[in-house]
Amino acid sequence: MSVFEKAVRAPAAALLSVLLLSAPAAAPAQARPLFARPAAIPAGPAMWVIRDADSTIYLFGTVHVMKPGQAWRSPRIDNALASADELVLEIAEVDDDAAMIPIVTRLGLDPTHRLSERLTPEDKTRLDRVIAAMGANPASFEPMRPWLASLQISVGSLARVGYAGDAGVDRALKASAVAAGKPVRAFETAEQQIHFFADMPPIMEMEMLRQSLDEFDDAPAVFGPLADGWLSGDLRALKRYLVDDWKREEPSLYRVLIVQRNANWAKQIEAKLAGSGTSFIAVGAGHLVGPDSVQTQLARHGIRSERY
Repeated sequence: MSVFEKAVRAPAAALLSVLLLSAPAAAPAQARPLFARPAAIPAGPAMWVIRDADSTIYLFGTVHVMKPGQAWRSPRIDNALASADELVLEIAEVDDDAAMIPIVTRLGLDPTHRLSERLTPEDKTRLDRVIAAMGANPASFEPMRPWLASLQISVGSLARVGYAGDAGVDRALKASAVAAGKPVRAFETAEQQIHFFADMPPIMEMEMLRQSLDEFDDAPAVFGPLADGWLSGDLRALKRYLVDDWKREEPSLYRVLIVQRNANWAKQIEAKLAGSGTSFIAVGAGHLVGPDSVQTQLARHGIRSERY
């Protein structure tokens, strides 16, 4: 998983700084393709729509860190949100540090084991250099579990060039929904999300940390083309940066953080379609591209998604 991928996906990262669709699996035959492509794809971040007789669901891919002031909104996005009866996020607490900090503290800190004692001398030297480059206090890293240190480093690498969780797209969408008096719901709880990292095997935690150290200096260069791809709705770029390498290099983590969650979210969306009304769903962009995307999971149930 790349440094940026950790930063844009991870709830702890957003707190503590804080898409080419493949063919679906076989599904019931329909008169139209399950993934419909309009004649002209609008510029701007990618969005899809799902409709039945009495329901409309918008799917919007987000990034959880941005540069303050970066323009990304458009009438297409704002009109869809304005028409919705509710906003649905990965977690509802995207802007509630007070709620998140106790969970991260409980699951991400281990005062009985110093982080430096888990590292090889070479990794300790690299960690010291990265902490110094971030301007952080080395003592603050010592009680951290490796997964949390990894996320801190990932976010810190982007913070050096001006990116922040406070400017993330999810927060902006929630602020708009709250101002309009719309309910904000979520697919998961904050604790569920953080457990995805906290429950990783120790060897996987250490690999995450080592990759963060490896990629610290390169993160801004990696982020540039990915950010451009997200802003322009380039699904090929998003798939390449957010799915392909990760799926190949860390298949176990990919299954936990992408495949299993997307399947769960698809079931929740199917349940919404059984009701009525309009929902605006905003989740990390990496969940809406690639062969295991939410749309692909929905297609397996015969539910058609159309690029909006």
